[in-house]
Amino acid sequence: MLINHGVGVDPWALGCVLSEHPEIHPTAVVRASDFGRYTYLGPRSQVAESFIGDYGYAMGDNQIAHALIGKFANIATGVRIKPPNHPSWRATHHHFTYRSRSYGLSLDDDAEILQWRAQESVEVGHDVWLGHDAIIMPGVTIGTGAAVGSGAVVTKDVPPFAIVVGVPARVLRFRFDARTSERMQQIAWWDWSAERIDAALADFRGLTAAEFVEKYDGKGE
Repeated sequence: MLINHGVGVDPWALGCVLSEHPEIHPTAVVRASDFGRYTYLGPRSQVAESFIGDYGYAMGDNQIAHALIGKFANIATGVRIKPPNHPSWRATHHHFTYRSRSYGLSLDDDAEILQWRAQESVEVGHDVWLGHDAIIMPGVTIGTGAAVGSGAVVTKDVPPFAIVVGVPARVLRFRFDARTSERMQQIAWWDWSAERIDAALADFRGLTAAEFVEKYDGKGE
C-alpha cells in the first residue's frame, strides 16, 4: 500500500495510522522482500531480499539487504544493513568484473561472485533500536532489545539488551540487569496478541522494566 505524505516528513506528525498492510513510501524501492503487519518504510529507502516483522519501521534513506528483522524494529533515518562486499583479492574492486553486461563487456555476469555477495545475511532481533546512520556489516546478529548508537559501525554480534556505540561498535552498557533481561525474554511481550498489548499499554508506559517483568513474568496469554 502506498502512502501519500510528503518526502522527508515524519508520518506520525501527520497523524499516520498504520494497518494490517505495510505502508511503503512511493519513493522507496522494494525487491523480493516481505513485511509484517503495521509496518512502515520511509522515503528513498531500498530493501532487497529481506523481511521486516510486525510493527517494524524504517524512517527513510535506509538501505537494507539480505536481512531478517524481528518485530517492533526501530530503524532510524540513514541506517544501512548489510552493505555488500567487494572481491578484494582481485586486481580491482570494481563492478565491471562481475556485472560485466552493464558495462558492455563480453562475458556474462559473474554468478559466483554475485552469490557470494548475497551470503552472510544479517539477523536483527525483536524490539531493536538502530540509531541514525548506523551501519550493520554482513554476517552480524543483533540480539533482542539491543540499541545501536547513531553512526556506529557494527562488525560483531551484539548481545540482547546491549547498548553499543562507536566505530567499530563496542558495548557501552546493558539496558537492564541480567535477571531482568532474562525474564523479559521469557515474557516475550513482542509475541503477544494486539489485544494483550493494548490491555498492558498503561504498564508499558508507567512501569520500569524491572516492575514490568515482576508483574508479567509467569503469566500466560
